[in-house]
Amino acid sequence: MAKPHKKANPDNSRVIGAGGGSFVLETAAAVLAVAVICGPAAVYPQYALAIWLAGVVLAAVLVARLAARLKRETHTLEQAIGLLPEDPRELPKVSEFSDAAIAIHATAGRLRGRLGAAQEARLQLEALLDSMQDAVVAVDAAGRILWTNQRMQRLIPESAATSPVRVGHALVQTVRDPEVLACVKTALDERTVCERRTTSLLPGKIFEVNASPMPGGGAVAVLHDITRVEELERAQRDFVANVSHELRTPLTSISGYVETLLDHETTLSPVAREFLGTILKNSTRMNRLTEDLLTMARVESMEERMRPTAIRADALVEDAVKAMAGLVQDEQAELEIGETTPAEVMADQDSMLQVLGNLIENGIKYGRGRSAPRSRVVVSARAIEGAEGAGVVEFSVRDFGPGIASEHLHRIFERFYRVDKARSRESGGTGLGLAIARHMVEAQGGTIRAESELNQGSNFLVTLPRAVPAASV
Repeated sequence: MAKPHKKANPDNSRVIGAGGGSFVLETAAAVLAVAVICGPAAVYPQYALAIWLAGVVLAAVLVARLAARLKRETHTLEQAIGLLPEDPRELPKVSEFSDAAIAIHATAGRLRGRLGAAQEARLQLEALLDSMQDAVVAVDAAGRILWTNQRMQRLIPESAATSPVRVGHALVQTVRDPEVLACVKTALDERTVCERRTTSLLPGKIFEVNASPMPGGGAVAVLHDITRVEELERAQRDFVANVSHELRTPLTSISGYVETLLDHETTLSPVAREFLGTILKNSTRMNRLTEDLLTMARVESMEERMRPTAIRADALVEDAVKAMAGLVQDEQAELEIGETTPAEVMADQDSMLQVLGNLIENGIKYGRGRSAPRSRVVVSARAIEGAEGAGVVEFSVRDFGPGIASEHLHRIFERFYRVDKARSRESGGTGLGLAIARHMVEAQGGTIRAESELNQGSNFLVTLPRAVPAASV
């Protein structure tokens, strides 16, 4: 048997039950009275105004009485619902409203459960965002702040204490950094992911900004502090540059003295000449490594400024091939010029000659296969028309060697990465040529990529923007 509710009002059944019947009877009486009084107005039109006025007064009195009755019934019903037990099966049958009260009680219970779950999920999300080391801020489609985490709150400098990060405020009122605002605007307007770097958000700090559009509109921005990483990379670059610079002088002396002995000393025994040849070979290799390290340090630190000018693509290919003629003769390889174009590109001539030279050298050294004892490299260039402008010129350096496996293609442009380490040691490679080429090409607004299939050779493709004719500027 269900337990009776301790706070239940024993009079609820009587009050609600009686009130329910009285309410129906009084409503019917009010309608009937108005009809009886207002009916004669159609029979005696000369008294219509007086009869209608009397009907209105009577209707007002009855309506007021009904309103008072309804208020009392509602209050009694609210008291009964407030005293309902947690289990709807324990509800007493107090009136015709009992079924409705049970339904309301069940709905209220479900709503309380859902609200509690939503509140718990919201608290978990807030705790997760606040525990992040990165600053996070979300804005709506109009650029107003929806929410932030504590890290974002702490990023605001003291000078902006009068305008803290508040929900509902425009992001531009709090964050004045142009890179952050531009990145968020790009995510809002173009609905694409935007990545930028900024150094003006906080003095002495470097942030990487990532803004992504949200499915329901608006965008979320994440600010990642990379100051420490940049400092470590800068220290590494400085260390490599200093060590390489210090190694150049002794290596140059060693190579010079060894060459002098080999060229002018006639009393050397065959064994001594062999030893001196080994010393010269390794000193030359070390000298090449230090030169590549210095070049890499200059390119990464932006010390080596690019000066792009309009250069004909076919002339650039010819100069690169001529510069590698000595290596081709030493390695007994074949170097050909394929299809070229007279279109002009915007490029720094010295750096592009070095890029093409590195690609040609790789093709000669690693282009030999089991079926091809001699390396064969073809250098070409073709113009690609753009949809809205001058387009680009694509340079191609293709070899016909064993090729590169697909798992290595996305990493071959990393520093010191080698596909075949044993073969690289034999050929004297430094593992920096492709990394230097990538930095130089990207610094000029171009791209570089590799296409390859095993036993089908490799094709390195470099794209550079075409020069805009002077008449169209």
